[in-house]
Amino acid sequence: MRKSTGLHHACAVYAKQVTQGKLRQSCCKWEILACQRHLDDLKRQGTDDFPWIFDETRADRIVRWFLQCPQVRGPLAGQPIRLLDWQVFDLGVTYGWVHKDTGVRRFNRTYNKRGRGNVKSTEKSGQCLYHMCADVLYPPYQPELAEFEQEPEVECAAVDREQAKRVYGDAKKIGAKSPAIAKRMVIKKTIAYHRTRGGLMRPLSKDTKNKDSGAPSYFVVDEYHAHETSEIYDLGFNSFGKRRQPLLDVITTAGDDAAHKPCYKEEEYCKRVLQEPETQDKEQRYFIMIREIDDGDNPHDKRCWVKANPILRGADLYAETLRSQIESEYVTAYESGDPEKIRKFLTRRMCRWQAASVNRYFDERLLTLARAAMVPRAEFAKLTDGKPCHCGYDLGKRVDLTGAGAVWALPDGRFAVKMQGFLPENRASWHEKTDRVQYLSWAENGYVTLTPGDVTDNSYVNNWICEGEREHGWQVEEIDYDGHNATDLAIQMREERGEDKVVEIAQTCAGLNQATKRFRELLLQGKLVIEYSPLALWCMSNAIEVVNNFGDIKLSKRHKDDSERIDPLAATLNALARLLVRIDQPKKRTLAEKIAAGDFGM
Repeated sequence: MRKSTGLHHACAVYAKQVTQGKLRQSCCKWEILACQRHLDDLKRQGTDDFPWIFDETRADRIVRWFLQCPQVRGPLAGQPIRLLDWQVFDLGVTYGWVHKDTGVRRFNRTYNKRGRGNVKSTEKSGQCLYHMCADVLYPPYQPELAEFEQEPEVECAAVDREQAKRVYGDAKKIGAKSPAIAKRMVIKKTIAYHRTRGGLMRPLSKDTKNKDSGAPSYFVVDEYHAHETSEIYDLGFNSFGKRRQPLLDVITTAGDDAAHKPCYKEEEYCKRVLQEPETQDKEQRYFIMIREIDDGDNPHDKRCWVKANPILRGADLYAETLRSQIESEYVTAYESGDPEKIRKFLTRRMCRWQAASVNRYFDERLLTLARAAMVPRAEFAKLTDGKPCHCGYDLGKRVDLTGAGAVWALPDGRFAVKMQGFLPENRASWHEKTDRVQYLSWAENGYVTLTPGDVTDNSYVNNWICEGEREHGWQVEEIDYDGHNATDLAIQMREERGEDKVVEIAQTCAGLNQATKRFRELLLQGKLVIEYSPLALWCMSNAIEVVNNFGDIKLSKRHKDDSERIDPLAATLNALARLLVRIDQPKKRTLAEKIAAGDFGM
C-alpha cells in the first residue's frame, strides 16, 4: 500500500482550519497549539530525530470502528456513531501516529479536557470496545500483517463505583446493540471478555476490592478532576510494562480546589508540553487536547462557549439541545448570585478550574510578588557573600526531596533567602514522572543537588552549607532543623560546630507561627530578596496553611504522601524562625552605653 504524508488527511485538514482557517476563532489557545503540533510533526516524520510517521490506515481504522457502534440514547438512538471533525482529529492523531519501523503506536498517554455534555462517555465507551475487539499492530501501511492484541485488558476507571459504571455501562449497551460486537464479546453485568482472544473489560474505582489491574492494554480515567489523589491514575501508569502499545487515556472537565487536585497538576504539565513539546515531552508520546475558554474570555459572552464545547460548532438537534442546557445553567447560576452554582457553571461548562477551598499559603498575587523578588545568582551573591546567616534543613523520606535554606538579615532592613533541593540520582527520573517537575533540568542548573545512589545522602546538606562558607564567606551563626529523620545529621553537625550552634525547631503552629507570618509580610512589604529558583517557586505554590485554635499558623502539604513538595521552603522557615528570635532579642548594652544613656546609677 502506498504511503502518504498525511498532509491531506482529515486530521491535517482540521488542524489547518484551527490554526489558520475558519475554526481559529472557535478554538482556545491550547487546541490551536495541539493542532500546530500535529502539523509540525508531519513535516519531520520518519527522520532519525523523530522516528514516528502518520499512518492514515491506522487513523482511519478507529474512525471506521465507530460506525459499528450504535447510539444508545437520544433522538439518534440506534444509528451508527459518526464522529465529528474534532473527534476525527483527536482519535485519528492518537491512533494514527506509529513508529516508522515497527508500527508501534506513538502515543501511550492522552489528556482530553472538554465541557460537560460533549460526548465524553460515549467516545470512551467506543474506544473500550475497540481495544477489546479491533486494536492491532502492523508495520506502517501494511494492514495485511495486522496482529490483534491477545488477552486485551480494558479498565474503565473513575473516582467511585457509579462513575466507573458510566463508561462501562455505555460500552455494555453499545456492545449489546451492535451485531458485529455482540458476536465477538461476552458482556456481563460487571465484566466482559472476547470470545476467542479472552482478556477482560471491567469498571474500576477506589471502591473496587481488588484493584490489581494486571497488564492493561487500555486504561481510561474518567472525570479525573474529581479524584482527590492520583491513586487510580498511578495504578494505570505503573501497569504498562507488559504491553507493546498500551494507552492511558484521561478524559475530564475542570474542577474545584485546583492547586491540590492531581488533575490540575497534570494539566499544568500538559500545557507546558503544548508550549514546548520537545523539551517537556522528550519521548514525544503524550497526546494532549485541552478545550476551555481562554484567559481573558468573558463567560457572559456566549460566543466563547464553543471553545470549551466543540459540539456547539454544529447545527444539529443535539448541538441546539446542549446550547439550551448551557444557557439555562448560565441564567440560573448568575441570576441566583450563588457562588457555588457559578463555580459549577465555570468548571463544568466553561472548563475553567476554580481556586482551592483549602488555605493556600501563597495565592496568585503573592506568587507574582515572589517572582518579582527573585534575582540572579550572581546578584544574590553580591548581597550575601561574607555576611552572617542562619541555615536550615528539612529532611524528607530518604527516597524523596530533601530541602535546605539560608536566610540573611541585610543591613538595609531586607531579608535574603536561598533554597536548595537534594534528591537521589537514581530516583530523579522517577520523581519527574510522579512530581511532574523537571528535576534533571533543575539539577543541571544548580537548583537541585543529585546525590549518588537510590537514597538521599544527607551529608550533601552539610556539604552545601560548608561550601557556602568556603566559597562565599557565609558566616553561619546557627543551623536550624526539623528533627524528623534528622538525628544522625544533627549529631554530626553538633560535633563539628558545637551544641549551641545546631537547634531543633518544634514543628508546631506555635513554634513556626512567627516565621511563617513574617515571611509573607516581608514579601508584601517588598523586603524580601530571593535567589532565583524554579524549585523555590514550585514549593511556594504547593504550601498549605494550617491554623490552630489560637490563630497560629505553620505550613504543610495537603496530604502526607503528596508529591507537591515544600521541603526547601520548610527548611528556610526553620532558619528564619531562629533568626527572628536573635534579631528580636533586646541587645545587651555595655557599661559605657548604660552610663552614656543615664541608665546607670550607684
